[in-house]
Parts: sequence; structure tokens; C-alpha cells
Amino acid sequence: MSLDSNSSKFQFVGQGWSFPPKFNKTSKGVEIREGNSDIIESLEILLSTLPGERIYHPEYGCDLTPLLFESLTNSLSTLLTNRIKESIINFERRIIFNSAVFNLSPEDGVVYISIQYSIKTDNSRYNMVYPYYLREGTEL
Repeated sequence: MSLDSNSSKFQFVGQGWSFPPKFNKTSKGVEIREGNSDIIESLEILLSTLPGERIYHPEYGCDLTPLLFESLTNSLSTLLTNRIKESIINFERRIIFNSAVFNLSPEDGVVYISIQYSIKTDNSRYNMVYPYYLREGTEL
């Protein structure tokens, strides 16, 4: 059995269950994410996890809490960019971090974090926007 370049790329980028797991009635199975959509979902999990939240992997996560009550200054933007870059380097090894841009939406209370990255296997570039905001307990 020979592997062509597409199948070896797929093996490196990977596939996995959607998170949270979703079940498809038609296929009678778990929804699967693969390729870039798997990477995007992995980045969303990484950015929404605080270090120490995972019992068996306490260093996993990215601490974005300085964004909660601070003004978005150049120094804070640089600090958070470095935290995001370090988290991606340590925990999402399928990609290369290129940059992060922060856009503030004062009326919504949301900071949109635009992350540009490249997939290592084929150097294709992608962009992911992560909306960071404080979730209140009103929707419990």
C-alpha cells in the first residue's frame, strides 16, 4: 500500500470527534472534524481553557484573563500575543503561528482575536477569529 501526498498530509493534520461531541442521526455516529476544521476547533478549545483546568494536563491552556477588565493597550496586546503564540507552539504542533490581531467591539463587550497561521505540511495559510468575552451566568 503506497501513500500519496494527500493521505500523508491528512494523517498529519488529523481528524477527531467534534467538541462537544455531536451525534448524527443519519449516519448513526459521532460527527468527525478533519483537516483545518479540526485545527480550528482545537484552537478554540486551547484559547477557552485556563491553565490548571485540566486535571491530568494542568499546563494546557491559554490565560487570556488580562483582557477581562483592562484597556486594550499596545503592551497588553503584545503580552496576549506572546501568550497565544506560546500556547500554540506548545500545544498545537500542526501549525505555525504567524500573527494575532485584536479588534475591540465596545458595544458588544467582545474582543475579536484574529489568528493567522500556516499548516506545517503544505504551508497553506488560514485565519481564525476567536470572540473573547466574559460569559455571564444568566443563561444557565
